[in-house]
Order: sequence, then structure tokens, then C-alpha cells
Amino acid sequence: MSRIETTFAALQAQGRKALIPYVTAGFPFADITPALMLGMVEAGADIIELGVPFSDPMADGPVIQRAGEKALALGVGMAQVLQHVREFRKRNDSTPVVLMGYANPVERYDQLHGAGAFVRDAAAAGVDGVLIVDYPPEECAEFAAQLRAQGMDLIFLLAPTSTEQRMQQVAAVASGYVYYVSLKGVTGSSALDTGAVEQMLPRIREHVHIPVGVGFGIRDAASAQAIGRVADAVVIGSRIIELIEPQPYEKVVPVARDFLRPIRKALDAA
Repeated sequence: MSRIETTFAALQAQGRKALIPYVTAGFPFADITPALMLGMVEAGADIIELGVPFSDPMADGPVIQRAGEKALALGVGMAQVLQHVREFRKRNDSTPVVLMGYANPVERYDQLHGAGAFVRDAAAAGVDGVLIVDYPPEECAEFAAQLRAQGMDLIFLLAPTSTEQRMQQVAAVASGYVYYVSLKGVTGSSALDTGAVEQMLPRIREHVHIPVGVGFGIRDAASAQAIGRVADAVVIGSRIIELIEPQPYEKVVPVARDFLRPIRKALDAA
């Protein structure tokens, strides 16, 4: 079992839901990410999604776009992201880390370091899963097999517009969990419709038999708790980015930690 599968199995045995915070690697300071990851685990994170900075993030709203631009300006690319994971693993060898991003940085890394270098180096760094927004499932069987051979999961997005066929295509290659985008739009929207999520998840579970996490639009303990009642995991990112963006270095980790603690408490109460 992968670390992600082990984590979800343990949570299910406890009757708990996964809290999955997202942060952009190298934001708001180039070297703060490992400490930020550790702080979020301390606050109750079960899995961490680590955004790989990219100049044209099609699924991300202005908040995460700004974070990516700043990280890029600070010189943070895939090599630095993998180093962040290595540093995190020196202190934590159990919490799964998922790299979330786009095809360009992955393929550029292979161009620079040789075919298969990304999968090899990500596994060696301690990465547990990969979510590449613009990789369609029907073209990913080989990539998924390469990741699985290294103990990593390939995670896909589903959306309110996803057809039955798309769900089946995702189910054929996905592992770890599936990330359901709760709304038609980009990250950071406040238009969360929990009723619509409740109606969609049974449709997804007819085809997808791994955990389903829900993100986009979750901004506080109340919305996290509402989603946690029906989903296997709650993903929250833009609100964290907003909160840490203006902070001085020494405040970034405490602010993120203080934000996540009541969300963890609300999820466990649900």
C-alpha cells in the first residue's frame, strides 16, 4: 500500500475524514516550505498538497496565481520543490505529500535530467502522489504505471461537468484518491454549494472506488465540516495562501497552524 492508501485506511478505521491543505512551494518565502509543511501536520493535516509553481496555471484563481508568480520570481522550480520534500522527510516520514501542478514543469524536468527523471527523483525525495491538472486520464496509463512502480499514486480531478465516461476513464487509472472540484470555476471562489456536492458524490462513487476529496470554495471550519459529512477528504488552499501572503517570515507557520486547528476540530466533530 502507498502512504496515501495507508493514511486513508487508518482514518476510515477511526471514522475520521482527511484534512488536505494546499500551499504553493516557495511561497511566501523561498525556504519556508518545509517548516510550513511540518506546522500544518502539527495542526492536524493528514496529507499535504504541494503546488509546483507554474507561469500559466489554468485551474487556479488570482490568489494561487500570485503565489506561483512570487515563487517563480524567487527561483523556485521543480528541483527546489523536490528539495523541500527531502527536507520535510528528514522530520516526517509518514505524512503523504502530493505534488499538484501542470504538465510543463514535469516534462521540462525530464528534458533537463533525462527520460523518467521526474518519477525517479520524486520517489527518491519522498513524494507520494502526483496531480497534474492538464494530463487527461485516457493518455496516462503508462505514467500511472511508472508512478505505481515507485509506490506513488496518480490523482485526477473530477468536476460538476464530468460525464459518466470521464468518471470511468479516471477510475481506470487513478489511485490514492480523486479530487472533486466542487464548482465550475477556479480556485478561491466562495460559491460553494454543499447540496450540489452531496448530489454529485454518489454518482462519482458508482464508478470510483477510492476515496473522494472535495476542494475549491472551502474557506473555514463550517464549510469544511459540511463537506466532511459527505466526502472522504477536505482540500483547502486559497484561504491559506491569502492568510500567509502578508505575513513576516516568523508569522507564516503560526498563522497557517492557527487556521487549520479549528478546521481539524470541526471535521472530527462531524
